[in-house]
Amino acid sequence: MPKSPGKPGAARALSVRLRTAEGRSIASQRWLERQLNDPYVAAARAQGWRSRAAFKLIEMDDKYKLIRHGSRVVDLGAAPGGWSQVAVQRGAAWVVGLDLLPIDPVPGATFLQGDFNDADMPERLRALMGGPADVVLSDMAPNTTGHGATDHIRIVALAELAFEFAQAVLAPGGAFVAKVFQGGSEKDLLAPMKRAFATVRHVKPPASRKESSELYVVATGFRAGSPPQSARDAAAG
Repeated sequence: MPKSPGKPGAARALSVRLRTAEGRSIASQRWLERQLNDPYVAAARAQGWRSRAAFKLIEMDDKYKLIRHGSRVVDLGAAPGGWSQVAVQRGAAWVVGLDLLPIDPVPGATFLQGDFNDADMPERLRALMGGPADVVLSDMAPNTTGHGATDHIRIVALAELAFEFAQAVLAPGGAFVAKVFQGGSEKDLLAPMKRAFATVRHVKPPASRKESSELYVVATGFRAGSPPQSARDAAAG
């Protein structure tokens, strides 16, 4: 189990430069140099988190108190398991991670290999956890195409599906977190989400790279019992 999270140290004074780029593409070279010089990558490795993304959830949870002791948490697109690690460390009683890929075990978490869009998945999760979820987390992102507009539309569509799933499994007062990208169409999520939740925010945690267009939608105070909201229905209306 990772130790209690601490803030990554200041960026190193001297950046690491790769001696040779032989056999690597320019994009691969830049990605590797960025990884070597990223304090969050080093901190995740030192503290036992499976990915630097763990710090994004830690920072959002520190600010908005999403995960409480005894919570039931569902982690969509959970691989490699970093967000599930955080949920367990923060005292969740049940942590269930879903992914199409297999995930190495995390003590205190249960991983299901499957599609969250399966019709029976909400009922399976409720039965497994002994009740509705208090928090639904989604750090999912589709494979990128390299075309910014296309990639933006695809990740927002994935967030819409996660939002619809969250409404099917959340308890009253529950919270929902999903990754989106800046670009305009993420605003289509806001109207139906504001009807389904008391508070909806766009958040860019410090661990999210400054050059990235990545944002998170953080919704709290789920209004259970109201008709399920859909961004697609809102756009059509």
